[in-house]
Parts: sequence; structure tokens; C-alpha cells
Amino acid sequence: MPFICRTQRQTDYSLIPPSCPIVIDNGASYFRIGWAGESEPRIIFRNIVQRPRHKITGETVTIVGDHDPGLLKYFDCTRSGPRSAFDNDVVFQFEIMEYILDFAFDRLGADQAPINHPILITECACNPVQSRSKMAELLFETYGVPSIAFGVDAAFSYKYNQRVGICDRNGLAISSGFTTSHVIPFINGEPVYEACCRTNVGGYHVTDYLKQLLSLKYPHHMQRLTWEKVEDLKMEHCYITQDYASEVRLFQKGAKEAEEKTRCWQLPWTPAPIEEPPSEEEIARKAALKERQGQRLREMAEAKRSSKINELENELKGLEFLIQQLRHVNGNDIPSFLAETGYVSKQEIESAIVKVTQSLRKAKGEHDEAEEKPEISNSEKYTLIDIPDNMLTPEQVKEKRRQLFLKTTSEGRQRAKQKRFEEELERERRNKEDEEKRLENPELYMEQLRVRYKDLSERVEQRKRLKTNGSGNENSNLSGGVGRGERLNAAQKERMRLLTTAAFDRGKGEDTFGIKDEDWQLYKKMSKDNDDEDEVPNEDETELARVASKLREIDPAFFPKSDANSSGTELPRFRPLTKEDFQILIGVERFRCPEILFYPNLIGIEQAGLDEMTGLAIQRLQSKTHSFEESNSLTNSVLITGGSCLYPGMSERLEAGIRMIRPCGTPIRVLRASDAVLDAWLGAASFASTVHFQRQAFNKTDYYEKGEDWLRQYQLKYSF
Repeated sequence: MPFICRTQRQTDYSLIPPSCPIVIDNGASYFRIGWAGESEPRIIFRNIVQRPRHKITGETVTIVGDHDPGLLKYFDCTRSGPRSAFDNDVVFQFEIMEYILDFAFDRLGADQAPINHPILITECACNPVQSRSKMAELLFETYGVPSIAFGVDAAFSYKYNQRVGICDRNGLAISSGFTTSHVIPFINGEPVYEACCRTNVGGYHVTDYLKQLLSLKYPHHMQRLTWEKVEDLKMEHCYITQDYASEVRLFQKGAKEAEEKTRCWQLPWTPAPIEEPPSEEEIARKAALKERQGQRLREMAEAKRSSKINELENELKGLEFLIQQLRHVNGNDIPSFLAETGYVSKQEIESAIVKVTQSLRKAKGEHDEAEEKPEISNSEKYTLIDIPDNMLTPEQVKEKRRQLFLKTTSEGRQRAKQKRFEEELERERRNKEDEEKRLENPELYMEQLRVRYKDLSERVEQRKRLKTNGSGNENSNLSGGVGRGERLNAAQKERMRLLTTAAFDRGKGEDTFGIKDEDWQLYKKMSKDNDDEDEVPNEDETELARVASKLREIDPAFFPKSDANSSGTELPRFRPLTKEDFQILIGVERFRCPEILFYPNLIGIEQAGLDEMTGLAIQRLQSKTHSFEESNSLTNSVLITGGSCLYPGMSERLEAGIRMIRPCGTPIRVLRASDAVLDAWLGAASFASTVHFQRQAFNKTDYYEKGEDWLRQYQLKYSF
């Protein structure tokens, strides 16, 4: 990564003489501060501020620059995200700027309020006078600096590269920063701001575009796609293609060259443990353990049973002894004797003896004598059923109805019990047959179950479709569909006939419906739900549930269809996550995101790209009474600088774009800055170490006497 943060506090601030200027490169992405004449800045950090609250104390803290993720877990950052003092490369939030300057001067080693060193600070081209005035006021009033000078970062970068022999006195500086990109022409070593161009597209937009594309492509890994990680991916993998359309077609075809250009980011992944089948020793060990557990449970049950038998025997002996004592008690003393024992009468004691005796026999596993008695026949149990009503008294008629109800209920229970018993026998028989088939040929048995499940599911779905209006065939929905009324069964047709008959009869003459008891039987017939068979599962649904249960036991990959998904689309089967599920592939995004520097309309910004801005700057320069030869010579020294010019292929793409808009034979030479990130600070530090800086810096008195009109026209002269 070319962007490195250094925030260690300096200790030699008091050793620096007051005449040595402080150089500040106030970029929208990174803040750099150091001393004039040095080869690198002392302090570098991200130009952002965050003010989260502590989760326990509720205290608000100020975090400037990069932060430690391990420390931020103690703070609530949901309501306070990173904030910047810039808006399109112009400082407008001076409260945030004050936090940043406080941190910068503190890291530089200043431990006193007034900063007694001159300051050279960078700004963007054509910076508004309001922003420049507020910055000067902040430095003069808050920090007490003796003098200030403002300079353009791209101009310092161009002059530094001119001094090291990379570019000429006449040329173009293409500076693509964090939020904006500028094209500034230079004539005789001085920038011509009247001809410069600017577009509000920079590295921030490239990173944000890449983050959006990857988030849409991999929505399950959005938490991994943090801003810092996407920034790293951008600087490591993105490049500028020479022909965007042909590169896109190459990836659309899926050629081998496209696969070679695709990069893979492997996320942390732990493979699922492979379950090996248990060995014979493990099976034997588990069987022995299960047997020991069963033996322990049996012993506990036997001990509990013995304890219960002893308690019942003791209780039975106590009740029998109580009966024997009761026989020797006089009749007048029986109530007082029973009051002491807690019983009311002798019959209650005898009833308790019967209950305890039955419980004791049940605990010992003996058959109860009451159960061994032969069952009483219905003719003896229900004596009034076969006798006509005219031979019975009203009380006997009521008793006959009660006996009839009891007999019907008892017979129904017996039939249901017998049916359940037969179903259980049938189920055991089928399970036994299935187990024999499975042991004989497991693969064939599983395949037969799958075929059986498929046939049954199709039949059940067909039956459900027939419940609703329309045919199950999609092609017959328009003309061949059958309505519900055309598919009535016999019971439904009978119900419709009864309803029609009742309505027809009520429409003729006097309404006498309900006088006879037989009339109310019509309601009973009509009240029968003709769709009861739809509510109760039929044989196919029961068999389908049984087959599905068997498949779930023997086939781990089996996934039954749900009711909500029975329309035809199957739910995806579960599969274990693999290494490929935790990979993020970056293919067409590698060149699609940086392409917005040349075509900002890809992200909805209707502005010119870098190559088009170059032609506009030259046209504006020619309109400012500069000669044609002088304007054409600018393309012979085109310097690209800034963090967003580090992509591979940037120089070749710019050269091809400029060649298309310039006359044939125009010399074109695109040069890369020696250090595109630090050139602005290095140029400013070199300029601040000369006497020309002292002559062009202004103090607090000049600022308040001359006012904003003079500050608006203030421009630094870079040639010396």
C-alpha cells in the first residue's frame, strides 16, 4: 500500500528554530505535516474525525485519523460515523478542521498554545475565498501563527518534478485526488488557473463504485466488504484498460484470458469436519454402554417397585388391623374412634382396603379378579333396548334411551379400538417387509422409495389441483378447464338435490316445513361437510408421509417438498459450505471502476473525463492570447500525479485519449510523477525552505488590513 500512516509523537519540537516553517499538505484523503527542507513529512494520518460514545460511561471521545478496531468495540459508533471537513476538495467544516489541526500539532510535539512557526498549507486550485479566509482566521486566532502562505498542491507537485528533471517549464499537470480531478496548464513554470479544468470524480468514487458492485455480487459477505478492505482491493487489483468496450466483450465471452485476469480474494473459511463411520470397537463400546445404562435403569425400576410394594403392604396391614379393632369397639364409641383415625365410616375403610389391594396386585403383576370375570352380554347389560316403548313407563323409556346411547358409544369405541389394532398390525407387517428389502439390497430399496415418493407426490398434487377451479394442465386453462361444480361426487350431488328440493317445496303454498320430525333430518343430511374427505388425509397422503419418513431415515440428502412449494418449484437441497462459497472474484470490476475517471457518466455524473479535460484546458489557454505553438507544446510534458493516477495503464490510456483530440503530429508525452502521493508535500517543503516563501507569506496584520478582496487575488509565485 502506498498510503502509510505515521502518528508517533515527535520530541524535537523545542529544538526547531522559530524561523523554520511548518509545511501542511491538507488533502481530502490524508493529512501530512512536517518541517520545511526535510525529505518526508513527520506525521501522516487520514483526514477524518469520529466522535463515538463509550458504551458504559456514555462519555463522548474524539478520534482523529485511523482507529484501532480492537478499541472501538468499547464505543457505540452507530450514531457517529467518520466525518470529513471537505466537500469536493474544499474545506467547509472548520469545527472538524480544528480537531484535525489540534491532533496534528500535538503529534508534531507542540505543547503550548501559540504556534510560533510560519505555516505553508496546501489547497485545491481556485479555492473559494470564503474557505481560504476561514482557514486563515482559524490559524491566526486559535493557534497564533506568525504568518501563513497558501499554495496549490498540484502546482507544488509539478514544480517538484520539474526540479528533479521529469517535466518541462511548459506543460500540463493532471492531478486526480480523493474527490476531485484537476487539469492545470503551466507556462514558464507558473500555473494558469484561468485555463484549468476540474471534475468532481476521484478515488473516493472509484472505491465507492467497487464497494457497490461487490456488495451486489456477494450480498452474503457485505460485512466483510469494509471501506478499508475495498480500498486495499482497489489499489492492488484495479487497472486502466486501453479499450474498455473490447475488454468488456472479452469478459462476456468468458475466454481463457478473462479467467487469467480475474483475481480471487479468499475469505477465512474452516472446512466442516468429515464424519467417519464408527469402527467395530466403537460400536461394541456404545452397545456395552447402552446395556449398562439399561441394566441400571432396570435396577432402579425394580428398587422403586419393591419400595412401592412394601408401602402398600404396610398400608394394607394397617387398614386390616383397624378393621379388627373396629369389631371390638362398642356401637356408641365408633364415631369417636373413627374420628381419631381420620375415616368417616367403616365402609370407607373397606373401600380403601379394596383400592390398596388392587394397587398391590397391580404392582406385583398379578391379574385382578375383576378383570378375569367374563364380560357381561349386551342382553344382560342393556335389558330395556329390545322392549317396545308402549310397554314401558316414562322412567323406563328414559332409561332405555340412556342404555341405547351407552351401547352405541361402547360399540363405536370397540370398533375404533379394533381398527387401530388392525392398523398397527398392518404397519408392523409393512415395516418388517421394508426392513427385509432394505437389508437385502439397500441401493435398490432406496431407489424404489424415491420412485414411490415421486409417484405419490404427483398424485397428491393432482388431487389438490382438482380441488380448485380449473384444470391442472396449463394449456387447458383458457378453454378446457373444468369448474368445481362440474366435478361433484355423489355425496355432493345429493346435497345439492336436497337443497334444491327444499327451496322448491317452500315456494309452493303454505310453509309447513318443520312440523314433522322427518323434516329436520334434511338439515342433518345437508350439514354433512361434503369435503370432509379433503380434510382427512387419504391413503395416498398417508403413504406419502410414511415413504418420506423412511427416506429421511436412510437418505441424508433427501429434502421433502413443502406445502408452500408444492406448485412445482423445489427448494434447494442443503449442501455443506465449501471453500468456493467464501471466495470473492474480482473480474470486470478491476477495470470497470477506474473507468469512471474517463467516463464519469457511468455513475451518473455528467462531467468531462481526464482526457477530455486536457483538450478543454488547451482550448481555454489558446483563447487567453497564448500562441498556438506555445499551447501545442504543453502536451509534450503532461505530468500525472495524485493517488488516483497510480493504476497500471493510466499513462498509455491518457496518451491515446489526448492523441485522439489533438492535431496529427502534435508531440505527446505523458509522464508519471516520481512520488504521486508525497510530491505535493515535498514540493511545498522545498519551496518553504527558500527566501521566496518569507516574501510571499502574510501575517495577521496584513490579513485584517487588506481584507478578503486582497485575499481573493492572492496567488503564490512558484518560480524562483
